[in-house]
This record gives sequence, structure tokens and C-alpha cells, in this order.
Amino acid sequence: MDIATRVYNHKWKIDPIVRSLIDTDFYKLLMCQSVFRNRPDTTVTFSLINRSRHIRTAELIDEGELREQLDHVRTLSLARGESTWLRGNMFYGKRQMFRSDFMEWFENYRLPPYHLEVRDGQYELTFEGRWHEVMLWEIPALAIIMELRSRAVLKDMGRFELQVLYARAMTRLWEKIERLRPIEGLRLADFGTRRRHSFLWQDWCVQAMLEGLGARFIGTSNCLIAMRRDIEAIGTNAHELPMVYAALADSDEELAQAPYRVLEDWQEEHEGNLRIILPDTYGTRGFLERAPDWLAGWTGMRIDSGDPVAGAETAIEWWKSRGEDPRRKLLIFSDGLDVDRIIDLHERFSGRVRVSFGWGTLLTNDFRGLAKEDGLAPFSLVCKAVAADGRPTVKLSDNPNKAMGPPGQIERYRRVFGVGEQKALEVVV
Repeated sequence: MDIATRVYNHKWKIDPIVRSLIDTDFYKLLMCQSVFRNRPDTTVTFSLINRSRHIRTAELIDEGELREQLDHVRTLSLARGESTWLRGNMFYGKRQMFRSDFMEWFENYRLPPYHLEVRDGQYELTFEGRWHEVMLWEIPALAIIMELRSRAVLKDMGRFELQVLYARAMTRLWEKIERLRPIEGLRLADFGTRRRHSFLWQDWCVQAMLEGLGARFIGTSNCLIAMRRDIEAIGTNAHELPMVYAALADSDEELAQAPYRVLEDWQEEHEGNLRIILPDTYGTRGFLERAPDWLAGWTGMRIDSGDPVAGAETAIEWWKSRGEDPRRKLLIFSDGLDVDRIIDLHERFSGRVRVSFGWGTLLTNDFRGLAKEDGLAPFSLVCKAVAADGRPTVKLSDNPNKAMGPPGQIERYRRVFGVGEQKALEVVV
């Protein structure tokens, strides 16, 4: 595929930014089914949050183009082949991962309306409605903003300049793959949908990983690419679930139990490799200290904020304290990864635990230094649930620079969850 030529002609209707309802992350569909079953009447508000405030999105991206892309996504519905894949494919060794009642709803689903404003050079994009209906806006909204920013930077480049740009980016990725290729026992997946450079580029990256890493590349979080390339769709759950469950709690006691209520619902629905703990929403150490014994039997844990070495050591010690053999457990690292960190973490923990990596933005959007004024460098853009049934949500994280919510509620959550001093780390992406 000549990506440079496609980018040069990016206004063709063949290249909408989001081209399918399953051009999304697998964990969103898994969580959507859980919400559909367990919290169908909860009303949630999602909001775009730009943590890299120096990137003034509304000054880079034309509002008309943004609305055109958002409106296009609202016309999409599940194609017959996509429905067949979701209903009949084997995921994590299990057939019929998605129940018939959920699939019947999804087959008639359209993304609900959005609300867009401009304030202080930033787009304020929000979605409000029943939780399972609005939550599927997260991934397409992020992908649209990120790719429109890329298109804005690329629009004045000529055909040859674009060819050189993509040749350099391809070379950079292939050099990363060559460094990873010798690692015995490496398990690595693409987690780069949310902040990718573009759909075409993410698809190219996946193909390069397939050829370059072979069995070391275990799949992609992107459902559409997984279906088209006949590879594993990878994902479990995210911070969204405990954030909303916690917001719905009526007392401090209920709040303290909310993260475990989420996992009780999840355990009832899923087995095996889908039982992955994401412990850092309100601080990993406190979460594990108060965790019920049955959680120790789960498959593994995802490390998604804070110092990954410290987080992994905490997980290993917790498993040991609960009588579990860490060598049988799975640790998934997924925060701001690039080659050096992947290599270091694999060397540190391989043999002590089963190690896997979810490689995100610096796989699918590493154009740092390749455009004038570094205009294509990735930035930290998220779309989070900010309210549930009118109550604000809160996230603390193991990195206070990732905390979100009203200051008073943040302090309340820190007290309830016993979060002490935390080390602030730079949020790369």
C-alpha cells in the first residue's frame, strides 16, 4: 500500500477516519456487554480531556472537518460480516463471547448525538446518555481528533515529501522490530488504536509486526484489524468501570467496595485470560491490601501507571502473600511503552512471572522529529467518563499527574482508599 499517495489524496471518500463500528478496541466491546447486562439504566457523561494543553486542538483542526467526521461515524452500523465475526469467532479460546441479547442490540446500534464547543483554543467534546450507548464514542472520538491533527500538519506537504516522511517512519518502526526480534519468550500486542497516527498507519504497523516478530506478536486491540488480518483481538477491561461504579456509591463504605464490585460482576461473566486485574484506579498498593482472597486466583494483572518496576514488584509480593506462585501469573505492561522499556522490563521479570506488553502510542504514532517543529509528535489525549447519574467520577492512578476529578472529591477518595504520598511522573502519552 502506498500510504503517502493515500494521504496526499486523503479527501477521497474511501478514506474516512473511522470506517466501522468495530474500528475500536476489543475491551470497549467487552465492557459494553458487561454494562449492558449489569448497569443498563446508568446515565454517564464522557468528555474529551487534553492533558497536553500546549497542543491547541481547535487552532489546528477545522471545526467543519471535525463535525463531518463525527457525523460520518454516526451513520455507521454493524456490517453482516462483522456481526458474524463477533458472534462466531473464538476469543481467548471461548466461542460466543458476546451473548445473543447484546448482539441483537449492537446490530441495531448507532452512536448517539455529541456536543461540541470551543473554549480557550481547545475542543470540548462531550457525550451524555445511557452508559452502554455513549461509551462506544471514546475510541472513535480520540482517533478522529488525532488523525485530523495529523492531516492538518501533512496537508501542505508534497507527494515526494510525504513519501520520504513515511519511509523514515517505516524505517524507525522496522529498527524497533529488529531490536525486539531476538528476545526469547517475548509476547507483545498492539494497543495503539486510541492515539494512532491514522487507521492506515496502524494497519501497516500491525502487518510489519506480524512479519517481523512472528509468534512474538500476539494480536491487536483493534477489532476491525483483528478481523481483517485474522489475528487475535486482545483486551479485557479499563478504569472506566471502577470510576463509574465508585461514583454511584452512596457512602464511604460502598465507595471502598466499588472496585471489587466491578470485578465480582466481571468474574461472573468471564473466565481464564479475561480475568486480569487493573488495580491502579485508586492506588495499586491499597487496592491489593484490601482485595478479597478470590482475586488472587485470577490470571494476572495489568500495570498501567506509576513506576512499572515498583508496580510489578508489588504484584509479585502480593501473589506470594496470598499463597500464589507468581511464575504462573501474567503481568501486562501497558503504560507509555517503547523499545528500551520493553526490553528492560522483559529482562527484569521474565522467569519471575509471565510477561506481556500492550504497546500503544509509540508503536502506532511515533513520528517524533519527522515533521517541521515536531508537529507530528504524539500528545496525551483521553476521553473519560466524567459523571455518572449526575455525580462526578474520580481517578487517582499511581501517578498523580494522571489524577482527574473535582479537587474535593479527589481528597475524599484519597482518604477512603488510603492513598499516601505518590511520585509524580511525566505523562508521555
